[in-house]
Formats: sequence, C-alpha cells, structure tokens
Amino acid sequence: AGRALLSGSEFEAVRDADLETLIAPYLVVGLVTLSMLVLVRLVRMPRHRDTSGKIDFLPTLKRLVAVRRYREGVVAQFFYVGAQIMCWTFIIQYGTRLFMSMGMAEQAAEVQQFNIAAMAVFCVSRFICTFLLRFFNSGLLLRTLAVFAALFTVGVMFLQNIWGMYCIVGVSACMSLMFPTIYGIALQGLGEDAKFGAAGLIMAILGGSILPPAQAAIIDLHTLWGMPAVNLSFVLPFICFVVVVFYGHSAYRRGWT
Repeated sequence: AGRALLSGSEFEAVRDADLETLIAPYLVVGLVTLSMLVLVRLVRMPRHRDTSGKIDFLPTLKRLVAVRRYREGVVAQFFYVGAQIMCWTFIIQYGTRLFMSMGMAEQAAEVQQFNIAAMAVFCVSRFICTFLLRFFNSGLLLRTLAVFAALFTVGVMFLQNIWGMYCIVGVSACMSLMFPTIYGIALQGLGEDAKFGAAGLIMAILGGSILPPAQAAIIDLHTLWGMPAVNLSFVLPFICFVVVVFYGHSAYRRGWT
C-alpha cells in the first residue's frame, strides 16, 4: 500500500533496490551451477552395468509404495523443500517489517543482507553436518536438526526483535543436511528400484511451489490475532519441520539408517 503513494522516481529506486537484493543470491547459484557443469564435463563418470533402461512402471511403483521408509521419505521431502523455500523467500518480508518497526526506512529495510547470511550459513553448516555424520546416526542427526529448526521457527514467530531475525538465519543452519539425508534414508536398500524411487523424491520438490503461496496468503493479512501476520506465517515451516522430526525419529528408532 505504501508503494502506491510513491512518485515515479521513488518507485524506481525501490524497485532497483529490490533487484539488487535478489541479484547476489542468484549470481551465486548461477556460478555454483556453472562450476558443477564444468566438473561434470571434465570428470569421467562411471558407466552403470544396466544399459537396458527398462522400468516396469506399475510393479515398481507398487513395490515402492509398500516400503514405509520410502513412502514416508517422499512426504518428509515434500514438507522439507516447502519449508526451505518459505524460509528463504519470506526472510526479506520478515526483515522489512522488523527493521521498519525499528524506525528504518522501507527502502533501507529491504536491502539488509540477512538473506545472503542465511545462505552462507547454510553452506558452511552443510560441511559441518557432513563431518558429524561420521560420528552420529543419520536418522538421529536428521531428527536433531529438525527439532532445532522447529524451535528456531518458534522464535521467528514470537520474537519481534533482532533475535527473531537471528532465529531465521539459524533455521538455515539446521536445514543444510536435510535434503540429502532424507534422500539417502528413503532409498537405502531399494536395489534396482532406487532408480525409479529417486525420481519420486525429486518430484517431492513440488512442496516448494505449493506451500509458499499459502504462507503468502497469511502474510497478506498484515495483522493476525494482534501480531504481525508475517511472523505468524512461519507456523507453516514449523509444521513442516515437525513432519521431518517424525521421519528422523522413525528412521532412528526403526533402524533404517
């Protein structure tokens, strides 16, 4: 609503600031993708012994659905990806409201670099958590990370100060190893069916397109039960992390890892 009152030059300045905020993370993603493409081009990949490429769709699907570890893994992956996209998408809206409430102008509030910090923390945490897998059961580590992510999300919802922003950055640290860990647990022991099963886990990224619009709808309410709607909207990532907690707990308790 505030932008509708801006003059043409002011609106263009705000728009340019928004674009500058988005350029850096997408540039980093592009450089990483380019590096991976160069790596794939230069490194000789091993050939798979099965060259037929034939998959019996329905029988394979029935076998996969019957495996609880895989079935629940797809669900957990769906909610994890949804949580990741929501946290990384709406950190800017969260920060804008927070810093404006602290007296900062809208344009300055929008260009705070906490979204970049969250991605940097995610990358560093990926290496740390991968190292920890040498000493801890993957299901136990997944459950622990998801519990802390859920607790941080509670902080995001109810701390209406800079600590809430620190919590949302902390969520990124907890998310760092969730996707590959869920992926590995779900496919373990599937044999040749793992090739088809991997496709199902990749399709679970659909959660990243279905859940964020729901959070956006909550944010559009502006105020909910006397609190900023952008804060309370993080109840959706909280629910997603609870789902991951249950999957990690099942993996650890049932010996899937």
